[in-house]
Amino acid sequence: MARIRRPGAAVVALGVAVALSLSACSSGKESTDTNTDKKVSGKISIAYLQKQGDQQYFIDEAQGAKDKAKQLGNVDVKVVNLGNDTNKAVSETQAAVAQKANGVIIVPPDPAVGPQIVQTAAAAKVTLLTSDDQICKNGPDPSKCPKDQLVQRVGFSGSQMGQQVGQRAGEEFKKAGWKASDTAVISAWKQDVTVCTDRVTAAQTAFEQAAGTKVQVIKVGTDNTPTDAQSKTGAVVSGHRSVKHWVVWGCNDENVSGAVTALQNAGYKAGDIDGVGLGAYLACKDWNSGKATGMKAALFINGYDVGGLAVQTIVDNLRNGKPMPQEAFAPTKMVDASNWKQEGVKCT
Repeated sequence: MARIRRPGAAVVALGVAVALSLSACSSGKESTDTNTDKKVSGKISIAYLQKQGDQQYFIDEAQGAKDKAKQLGNVDVKVVNLGNDTNKAVSETQAAVAQKANGVIIVPPDPAVGPQIVQTAAAAKVTLLTSDDQICKNGPDPSKCPKDQLVQRVGFSGSQMGQQVGQRAGEEFKKAGWKASDTAVISAWKQDVTVCTDRVTAAQTAFEQAAGTKVQVIKVGTDNTPTDAQSKTGAVVSGHRSVKHWVVWGCNDENVSGAVTALQNAGYKAGDIDGVGLGAYLACKDWNSGKATGMKAALFINGYDVGGLAVQTIVDNLRNGKPMPQEAFAPTKMVDASNWKQEGVKCT
């Protein structure tokens, strides 16, 4: 859910530097408030700019946003797929401003682009909200950003999600009766994405509490795609042949699915793998096949709910002047092969 490439990093970095420089040279401190004071009495226009818009989670998110707009009435939502292009994130924000959008909701391809996005929206007095991932108003790294400088966000609590994943992984570990001495954990994520780090850190803590022991944790840096997770895990496994059992968690379903596939390809049986996904949109494919799998469970996060909540939040601000909360969270639930269909997981 958070794959990132940086083909235009130098251009974006220059743009950020220029934007901040211009702000510093102005007659006063330029506002970066992401709320506006103006109420919109007529039709509300919103640009929803998503990274990786072809991913199932974000497809669902876009649909949730459109359906909520229709429900609220007199609200137009334009969804744009940014892919992983940071330059497009800037240009599409500028386009939304030029087209007189009242609000912009963005899932940033890279948090480093945050300050430039904020400056662009603030200069035009366009309300800005992020969904899923965080951005900072005055710096490239949300993990080092003062809380009052983080842009308001709708999504999920990274620490709460990680806690649920780690707890389930620990429960599966105990149920299997494995020993810590011959077990290892694959913890896979894009390591410069703040929400991903929050998830895997919380997962480790919760796992140790649920398992009642500490297990060797191998941290695997990926680009948050199944292919990269599979490749990187394959390299790890080749250097750890003494490990008999594997626990797997990560930032998203892509990481866990890729790692589980690599382990199974390396000859490990499903009964020797304790994978707990985050998303459930890939985990369900294993369960739907009816074949034995190392994907034991997954935390179901519904992009549809996030898209709807994001639109509701920004419309409440624009139409009624209701302040946007610093963070608003959609609900999550743990699913497995026995209940994923009943819980509403879409498996396409």
